[in-house]
Amino acid sequence: MRRLLTTLVILLVVLVAGMSALVLLVNPNDFRAYMVKKVEQRSGYHLTLEGDLRWHVWPQLSILAGRMTLTAPGANAPVVSADNMRLDVKLLPLLSHQLYVKQVLLKNAVIRLTPDSAEQSQPDAPIAPGGYPVEDTAEARWKFDIDNLQVVDSLLIWQRANNEQINVRDINLSLQQNGHHQAQIELSSRVNRDQRDLAFTLAADLDLQQFPRQIGAKVTQFSYQLIGADIPATGIKGEGSLQAVYQQSPPQIVFNQLAISANDSQLSGDASAQLGPMPAYALNLNATQLNLDTLSGWQIKTPDETQPMQRVTSAPVIANQAEDPQQNLKVLRDFNAQVSLKADQVTYRGMNIDQLVAQADNQQGLLMVNTLSGKLAGGDFSLPGSVDARAGKPIIKLQPVLRQIGLGNVLKAFEMPLALTGSFNMQGDFSGDRFNPSSFEHRWQGSAELSMQNAQLHGLNIQQLIQQAVARNESSVRGQDKYQRYTEVRQMRAKAALSKGKITLSELTAESPLLALSGGGTLDMPGRQCDMQLNVLVTGGWQGNNDLITQLTKTPIPLRVYGPWEQLNYQLQVDQLLRKKLQDRAKDALNKWAEKNKESSEGQGLKKLLDKL
Repeated sequence: MRRLLTTLVILLVVLVAGMSALVLLVNPNDFRAYMVKKVEQRSGYHLTLEGDLRWHVWPQLSILAGRMTLTAPGANAPVVSADNMRLDVKLLPLLSHQLYVKQVLLKNAVIRLTPDSAEQSQPDAPIAPGGYPVEDTAEARWKFDIDNLQVVDSLLIWQRANNEQINVRDINLSLQQNGHHQAQIELSSRVNRDQRDLAFTLAADLDLQQFPRQIGAKVTQFSYQLIGADIPATGIKGEGSLQAVYQQSPPQIVFNQLAISANDSQLSGDASAQLGPMPAYALNLNATQLNLDTLSGWQIKTPDETQPMQRVTSAPVIANQAEDPQQNLKVLRDFNAQVSLKADQVTYRGMNIDQLVAQADNQQGLLMVNTLSGKLAGGDFSLPGSVDARAGKPIIKLQPVLRQIGLGNVLKAFEMPLALTGSFNMQGDFSGDRFNPSSFEHRWQGSAELSMQNAQLHGLNIQQLIQQAVARNESSVRGQDKYQRYTEVRQMRAKAALSKGKITLSELTAESPLLALSGGGTLDMPGRQCDMQLNVLVTGGWQGNNDLITQLTKTPIPLRVYGPWEQLNYQLQVDQLLRKKLQDRAKDALNKWAEKNKESSEGQGLKKLLDKL
């Protein structure tokens, strides 16, 4: 045992002495020109190293460098710059004055993927018949030949063309490759923009055999969390996985076996992007559950909730902002896209939408929503339309078709008074310029045909109003002993026209076992008021004088309903109508008496008097 320990100590001393001698005998600055030359030969990029290179022997034999930059040919700014760089090298090759780098560590690096840092074509570069610069050997296809790369506490600046820059901060990257040009990558970072913070981590296997012409990636683990303005207080978080292939020429990226979760929503599918001067995107998604409420932070208010707790932090208001950035439809001009979405169940504002199908196609600002359909509240809907953002002012067109939709569910979801419930049907054609309340209330216009079945007008019983008004003026008849607190209508139809926030109803007809009505009027959406002129025929529920009841069931009674939706007012002209009916009945009786006594002087005089009336 003593001999073994002595041997180990001797070997350790020899090793330390050898390394010390090596450090003293080999100057790391001798490799500066060699590294610059090799980088330029392999990649065409220019490497600069500022300051002296120095050895670092523990715990790994390394060469330490100061500030470094890596610049693409013809670029105005470096693609990579770092305050510190460490090269972990192998010991034995140094004995023959050879440099073999095992790992490169960059700390506080700045990576620029901007137009200024992009490679610029050289006018004297030879062009192959296919139109691309000639590469001399097969080895030129491989430009990344470092076993390990680590980037710590670094920054990525990404900008495409003249778009706004996006800063990806706190990058921690570990990249390891083997001799078959297969690599494993681990990355964590965060993006902060517009008071929103996105933090993410991922692990992936890379196929770099055809780098840089093609890169394959299999993301085995991906997790993220998004918090900040206009995001629910609990944030949006989830996990995902995918397979991706990037192709350099023509530039495109394809995603397959895409699976991602967002809170309690799950999405799967595939996507692709062609990254030319006019990008073209294709997205095909399927979802078993898509909960838009947990993604937006929306929750229904309880009846006793006077000041609901703030669940979403609003984004800052920008003074003198001409357009709502979320409604800037001009961005549609900058790309082409095809989107397809199928969802088994979607939750939106507390409503469950089943079998949602959406298909849309954008061509440089002309967005065609060919299909947007689903099942909702006992019925189904279809909302095809288009958005034309090619001109200065966008034009939005919708052709909604609703069939047997429970109107009460929709009104409750949008926190509107439940003044009218029932199965709602609509077929319309509308146009506007924005998807926001202000535009709907002031600039949207169009027309539609409406109908309802089994409708209930809550808070107002028209039959009760008329029968009680008649009973107050005529004691010989009365209505029912008990009434409901709503007007029940079995079938209702109308035509509607929307202009500047006002809905004009015409050709309104409704019928039920006890009444029938017709008329029209207006609904003021911004003012939340209405003014309806109706002619009501109460056909049932009368008690008393049969002759008068017979006349009442054949006589339309004018009714005006007006005022705020929450507190409707009404106006009846029952007394004038009854007075005229009584006058007509008396006149008819006198005419009959005068006709019977037309030979007498009294009959003739009464006849002349009635003719004057």
